[in-house]
Amino acid sequence: MDKAPHTSRVFLFLQGPHGPFFHRLGRMVRAAGADVWRVGFNSGDRAFWFDPPSYIPYLGTVADWPSTFRKLVDTRKVTDIVLYGDTRPVHAEAIKEARARGIAVHVFEEGYMRPYWVTYERDGSNGNSRLMDMSISDMQDALAMSDMEAPLPPAHWGDMRQHIFYGALYHWFVMFTNGAYRNFQPHRSLTVAKEFQLYLKRLLLMPLISLDRIISTLRIRLGGFPYHLALLQLEHDSSFQMHSPFSTTTEFLEEILEGFVAGAPRHHHLVVKAHPLENGRVPLRRELRRLARQHGVHDRVHFVRGGKLAQLLNDARSAVTVNSTAAQQVLWRGIPLKVFGRAVYAKPEFVSTQPIAQFFAGATRPDNKAYKDYRRYLLETSQIAGGFYSARARRQLLRQVVDLMLSPEDPYDALKSGTAAPRQQLRVVK
Repeated sequence: MDKAPHTSRVFLFLQGPHGPFFHRLGRMVRAAGADVWRVGFNSGDRAFWFDPPSYIPYLGTVADWPSTFRKLVDTRKVTDIVLYGDTRPVHAEAIKEARARGIAVHVFEEGYMRPYWVTYERDGSNGNSRLMDMSISDMQDALAMSDMEAPLPPAHWGDMRQHIFYGALYHWFVMFTNGAYRNFQPHRSLTVAKEFQLYLKRLLLMPLISLDRIISTLRIRLGGFPYHLALLQLEHDSSFQMHSPFSTTTEFLEEILEGFVAGAPRHHHLVVKAHPLENGRVPLRRELRRLARQHGVHDRVHFVRGGKLAQLLNDARSAVTVNSTAAQQVLWRGIPLKVFGRAVYAKPEFVSTQPIAQFFAGATRPDNKAYKDYRRYLLETSQIAGGFYSARARRQLLRQVVDLMLSPEDPYDALKSGTAAPRQQLRVVK
């Protein structure tokens, strides 16, 4: 195979998802003929990069990182940087410098249509994504260059247990073997020890959490009452912190309950669903009970601990969220949706602009055709089949994403210019 087109490329990997995905990705990029380096900021980064010669430990402070990054770019002649999440302080600084130098920025994130896809974009994701400035008509024009049908998700594909396992293992390394990285500062507010404790607790309590969720869901499904869904997300998640008007989940719940009391018919109920990875750092059930009693609706408010959304969506009248990607499932079913933060799917064609009380009183329905065009556009551009955590999902992802990274055009431009490669259809796994 001719490696010439990529031999001048030098990829610098920064922090990635927990687990071995970045190592596997780097190995395949190297096989394509490019040079690959990895900067590690703690022993968890080091533990999942299995090529010591290409590993560069960063032992300095956050304040010293920008100057170190500039030196790395100069000495290694870096042409591309690869990272997971664009708002971590070390990533935000690297992106700013890379843009100034014309260096390509490859950003991975959890899928906008998770769990069957992951997100791959250039320069930014979520509130920093190019999607924020695109209209539905822009997307429809680009789709005119393709006659492919949007792929359907498989019957079964999930790696939640692997996600939690790798999260716990990563934090174990940081907690017990991080001696050389004394200046490391987590990008989240909790200590590493607390992160590890919460991941481990979640892993051990999964059977009890599942039982609690099943009981709560059955009560709702057998209750016979109309209900609205509030979709929570992790309070420390970058989309929540960087692209929303709230700093805490409690603030969001207060606004939702006020709107629910003011607008929803008295026989309607509110179902609050926690994020599947919620691990107890915020006492959500206790806070919800307090607020529901305060507003006099404790008998009409229900809490569900994570799990799959589909069962609750089947009978939901509407849904509200800050900017959770779970809202994509709401829109796919044609259910009215209200969002409070910046989100790539917050287009006026299918997201309500009504005040919250008016929304609960009688929400306007989304334009389902416009949403289907939007969904197809994403599945032909930035949404790549596969996942970061299970071995099977990683294999599926690697089959496609390396070629996208090596392309001179980002996925959005490639579709517009008619040069996008056909997408691999998802296999149905039973």
